[in-house]
Amino acid sequence: MKNWWQQLQSRIQVLPESQPEDSILFRVLTQSLVTIGILATDMAAETHLGLWAIPLSAIGASWSADQRRKKNTGFKFLLAIAMIIALFAFMTRLPAALQAGDTRLILAEFLIQVQVLHTFDLPRRKDLGYSMMIGLVLLALASTLSQTMRFGVLLVAFLAIALPVLMLDYSSRLGVSSLKSDVNRLKKVTFGKLPMIFAIVTALGLVFFMLMPRLPGYQLRMFPVSSPVAVQERFDNQVIRNPGAGQNALESEVRGGGSPKPGGERQSLNDRKDEFYQGFGDKISQNPRPKLKPRVIMRVRSQIEGFWRVMAFDRYTGQGWEISRNAKTRTVTRSPWSYRFFLAPPVTMSRTREVIQTFKISSEMPNLIPALSAPRELYFPTDEIAVDQEFGLRSPVELQSGMTYSVISDVPYRDRTVLRLNSSKVQYPENSPYLQLPPGLRQRLAKETERILATSEQPIESDYEKALYLGQYLKQRYRIQEFQALKPDEDLVEAFLANRGGDRDHFSTALTVMLRSIGVPARLVAGYAPGQFNPFTGLYVVRNTDAYAITEIQVPRSGWFTIDPIPGHELIPPSVEEYQPFSLIERFWNWVAGWLPSPVSAWFNEIFKSVRNALSWFFQLFNQGLSGFFTATIVLTGVGFLGWLSFQGWQKWRQHQRSKHLRPMERLYQTMLHQLARQGFQKHSAETPLEYARHARKVQSRERAVVIEEISQAYVSWRYGKVSPNLPVLQQKLKQLKTKRA
Repeated sequence: MKNWWQQLQSRIQVLPESQPEDSILFRVLTQSLVTIGILATDMAAETHLGLWAIPLSAIGASWSADQRRKKNTGFKFLLAIAMIIALFAFMTRLPAALQAGDTRLILAEFLIQVQVLHTFDLPRRKDLGYSMMIGLVLLALASTLSQTMRFGVLLVAFLAIALPVLMLDYSSRLGVSSLKSDVNRLKKVTFGKLPMIFAIVTALGLVFFMLMPRLPGYQLRMFPVSSPVAVQERFDNQVIRNPGAGQNALESEVRGGGSPKPGGERQSLNDRKDEFYQGFGDKISQNPRPKLKPRVIMRVRSQIEGFWRVMAFDRYTGQGWEISRNAKTRTVTRSPWSYRFFLAPPVTMSRTREVIQTFKISSEMPNLIPALSAPRELYFPTDEIAVDQEFGLRSPVELQSGMTYSVISDVPYRDRTVLRLNSSKVQYPENSPYLQLPPGLRQRLAKETERILATSEQPIESDYEKALYLGQYLKQRYRIQEFQALKPDEDLVEAFLANRGGDRDHFSTALTVMLRSIGVPARLVAGYAPGQFNPFTGLYVVRNTDAYAITEIQVPRSGWFTIDPIPGHELIPPSVEEYQPFSLIERFWNWVAGWLPSPVSAWFNEIFKSVRNALSWFFQLFNQGLSGFFTATIVLTGVGFLGWLSFQGWQKWRQHQRSKHLRPMERLYQTMLHQLARQGFQKHSAETPLEYARHARKVQSRERAVVIEEISQAYVSWRYGKVSPNLPVLQQKLKQLKTKRA
C-alpha cells in the first residue's frame, strides 16, 4: 500500500505544471464574447439575466486573473458545490420545460449560471477556451429564440471580437504571448487583415445561409408553446372578444352570457378602433371603418407562407356577415400532461402536406387563434379551446404579447385539374347555409353574374373555374375607393357593383354573394396576409393592416379553397407547392429586388432565368433514357474537369501573386512548406509552426528535422517576437532541403 502511494506521488510530481495565461487582453476579449452571448440571450428571450450575470462574471474574471498563479484548492471545492446546486436546479425545472415542449430557455439559464461560476477559475488558456465555447453556445441558443433583426447586431459584434480572440489564442499556443506584443499585434491585425477576413467570413456565411437546403418537415416533434395561462372565469365558447370592436363586442358578451364592461371602458374600446381589425366578431358590419394605425401584432415561423386564417362567416345580412351556428361551437379539452389539442379537421380526398407553424404574439389580439387552413393539432397554453362550425379556433382569453403557440396543419394541394373535375355539374342541397341570401337578392344578382360569365371566350362548366373568372373580373373592372355609408334598406353588393368598387373586404363579399346567387357554395373568411418575410430571421412579420377577408368556395371531395378578388393581390393566395429545398434563395432575391431599380432587377432576373433553364435542361436529361443519362454524365464530367483546371490555375496564380507581396522571412517559410509538401510532408492546417517542426523529428532525418526546426523557430520569432532573422544563413539551410531526402 505504501509503495502504491509513493508511486502515485512520484507520478504527480513529474506531471508538467499548468501554465497560467498571462495575456490580459486575451482575457478581456474572451469576457466580451461571454457578455455578448448573455446579452443576446436576454434580448432574444426577453429576460433580464444579464443584470446579475454580466457584472458577476466580470468580477469573477478579474478575480481569477489576479489569482491565476495560485492553486485555490478550497475555493475550487466551493465552485464544484455551487455547480452541483445549479445542475440540481436545472434538473428540477427540466420536466416542466419538457412538458411545455421547449427546453432552450432553461438550458440558456443553466449555461449562464455555470459560466458565471467558471469565471472564478480561469488560470489557463484552456479555461478561457471553455468560456469562448460557452459564449458561442449562448449565441446559438439566442439565434433560435430571436424574433427580430436586433440579434444580427450582436452577431456581427461577436464575430468582430472573435477574430482577434482566435488570433490571441493562436499566439498563446505558440508560447509567445505578452501584453505588449498582444497590443501591437492586435493593432496590426485590426487595421490590416482583420477587415478583409471579417468581410470574407460574413459573405461566406450569407452564401451558405442561402444555399442551405430547407428540410420538408421539423425533425423534432416538440413545438414551442408558452407557459400555462390561467383562466379566471368559465370559458364561454360562444363569445368572441375583439378589443377594437367597440359596441359590437359588448353586445356579443351580453348575448354569450357574459357581463358587459363598465361604461368608462366602453369609451376606451371605441377609442381603439383604429388599432384592431373590426372584421373579427360573431356579427360584423361592412360599412366604412376607420383606417388602422400599422403595428406589428405577431411573427410567424412556417414552412410555407400562406393566409393565416382566423374565422369564417356563413350568413350574409345584406350589409355584413354573421355566424349563424355560433351556438354549435364545441369545446376541446387537452390532456393534463400535454399541451396538444387534437382538432379532427374536415375529411378531404385531395393530397395534403403537413405544414408546421409557430406564432409569436407581439401585441394584444382578439381571442381568435390564427392558423393555416385545416389545422390538425394545436399546441396552446390553455386547458381548453373552442372550434366553431366553420373550423375557426377560439381561446378562452385574448392573445397577449409574448404568447407563443404552434399548429400542425394538413394543407391540401391545389390541383386545378382535380378541382375543375370535382366541381363540374354538381347539385348542392338548397338548404345549404353556404347558399343563403336575403330574399329577392338572388334573382337580381344572378342575372348580373351570368352576364359576366357570358363574357368569357369559352363556356365555363366548372364551379371552381367560374369562381376564378369572377374573381379576376372584379380585380380588373373594379377599384378600391372610398365607400359611402349604406342606407338602412340598401344592399352592400348591389351598391358595390353600382359604384364600380369599394373597400378591400367588399370585393370578397361581392364574389362570395355572386357565387351563391348562381348556386355555388361559398363563405367569407377573415384572416391575415402572410406578412413581410425576413430572410435573416426566417419569420413572417404580420401587422394589423395585413388583416382582410377573402372568399372560400366548397369543392366536393376536396374541401374549401380560397380565392382573393382584391386588386393588387394574387388571385390564388400562397399555399403548398412541391418541396423546394432551395426556396430561400428565391425569397431572399425577392426581398433584395424590392430595393433595386426595375432595370437592374430585370437584368438579374434574366440571368437567373438562364441559369434555371440550364439546370432544368440538365436534370431533364436523366428522363430521356440511356442516351440522356450518358449525355448528362459527359456534360457533368466535362464541367468537373474544366472546374478542376480552373481551380488549379487559380491556385497557382494566387500563390504567385501572394508570394510577390510577402516579406522575405514569410516568403522563405512558405517556400519551405511548399517544397516539403511536394516531397510528401505537408503541414496540417491546424498545426502551429512549432508543432509542425516537432512532428518533423519523427518522420524526417535528423539533419532535415534540424533545418525545419531552425526555420520554423526563426519564423515564429520574427512573426510574433519581432526578432530580425539571419536570412542568408536560412536561405543556405533551405537549399539543403532540396537535395537531402528524409
